[in-house]
Amino acid sequence: MINNVSILKNITILYAEDEVALREITLNILRGFTKKQFVAENGAQGLDLFKQNESEIDLIITDVNMPIMNGLEMIREIKKINPHIPIIVATAFSNTEYLLEAIDIGVDKYVLKPIDMKKLLQLMSQSLLYHELKDLYTDNLTHLPNRNKLKKDLENSSEDLMAIINIDKFSTINDLFGEHNGDKVLIEFADALKEYFSNQEFIIYRIEADKFAVISKSFDRDVNNFYDLCKNFEEFIEQEPVYIDEHEIDLNITIGIAKSDANNAYKYAQRVVTYARKKFEPILIYNDSFNIQESFEENIKWIKKIKNGVKNGDFKGYFQPIVDTKTKEIYKYEALVRYIEEDGTVVSPYTFLNIAKKAKLYPHIIRIMLDEAFNLIKTKNKRVAVNISFEDIASAVTMEHINKVLKENAEYTNLLEFEILESEEISNFEEVFKFINTVNEFGCKVGVDDFGAGYSNFNMLVNLNISYVKIDGSLIRSIDKSENQKIIVKTIDEFAKKFGFKTVAEFVSSEEIYEVIKEIGVDFSQGYYFDAPLSYDQIK
Repeated sequence: MINNVSILKNITILYAEDEVALREITLNILRGFTKKQFVAENGAQGLDLFKQNESEIDLIITDVNMPIMNGLEMIREIKKINPHIPIIVATAFSNTEYLLEAIDIGVDKYVLKPIDMKKLLQLMSQSLLYHELKDLYTDNLTHLPNRNKLKKDLENSSEDLMAIINIDKFSTINDLFGEHNGDKVLIEFADALKEYFSNQEFIIYRIEADKFAVISKSFDRDVNNFYDLCKNFEEFIEQEPVYIDEHEIDLNITIGIAKSDANNAYKYAQRVVTYARKKFEPILIYNDSFNIQESFEENIKWIKKIKNGVKNGDFKGYFQPIVDTKTKEIYKYEALVRYIEEDGTVVSPYTFLNIAKKAKLYPHIIRIMLDEAFNLIKTKNKRVAVNISFEDIASAVTMEHINKVLKENAEYTNLLEFEILESEEISNFEEVFKFINTVNEFGCKVGVDDFGAGYSNFNMLVNLNISYVKIDGSLIRSIDKSENQKIIVKTIDEFAKKFGFKTVAEFVSSEEIYEVIKEIGVDFSQGYYFDAPLSYDQIK
């Protein structure tokens, strides 16, 4: 018996019994097996104790016939507060009608009077183990089935029609109103889902903090009919704010719908909801044009290739010349990563760089590029610029490696430059200041790349100790045909010059573009008009 009830030694119970003698006998035994006991003489007292100590209580044992409030009335009220609390009812054999009612309101176990203590202790341990298992499949906040339950249900299903519903920017709600109110919003949202999607026709799950799934119980339901129902729900949510303690909270949601007879509905719905968010579409139905399976396979293939490529030296630096705009003489080279296939095919970073970043493999690539840059600097005496992201700068591991490499190559660092990618949002300028000061001590120049795209900030240029600004290619590639782009580039160039920064134009691909850049007075130029990125062997 001890082995069976060892689980009880750390639990707290609420015990309600009006018979003094039975209460004392039972309580004395329970004290030897449980950590703490709250004792009530009637249902009303028991309910009050539960309300005051809900977070502590793990299990309830109660008599049925008690004064003021009987055990079943107490159970009904407690189940409203916590529907998952395990409850054992003690009743006389003659009270079978009470027993049936107890089962109907969700009581887990019962024990007959006079109480067999060995039986009671076994029932207590069984009840806790049952609820421990049940909690694996239930979301504690909304009491909806959780992701574990969804996965289990999907394993038993060969065809599904489902929607994944994502609350947009839910973290902002937590930031603005606090996590406590955020939890209340999720409960309200779950209740709204239950209203729109009846439990007779649908199963609703909470699968992540701000993500829910709705599965139709009938696969034969028309997908357009399901779309209309989801659309109505989306419109309702966006038109009706949630009120939490008089706070009006507006919600926006994105919905991805998928129907599949190959057990793929879940991953299709996940991917289409992500696709919908990128396209700013509130609701989309998956179709084969999204090529989701092919995309998965391509991602898996490239993750493996990147890992092996790092080990086997398949990543190489290619170097594109940056010339003096006036003379067209090469001033330096920008180091650009390329993946070399077994057959010698050179693969552009556009194919694998985002995958490398998402798979947390990008730090390996920045290290390779530093080695490639120093190889060109040391053997061919060339000035080389290497791209660096804010994520690299904020990584202690990456920065430790950069410092190590700079120290090992200290006599050559005056020919190395870093270009900070300005198209990525910088969330901590202190880290950037620290980085610039560190590499400046080694004689490295620092520039800002992609200026004019994304998060362009003139104030940032003033506050950072940089040497040059590279103007984003989106402003250069049509500058010979767009007066507006010409004005923007001229403004950036004049601003940079006033603060002593040199300017670089990238994507200079034709003589017409070059002539405009030269007329504006941009200091340096880069692009296919001068040369494509070159391998190490192609550079003299």
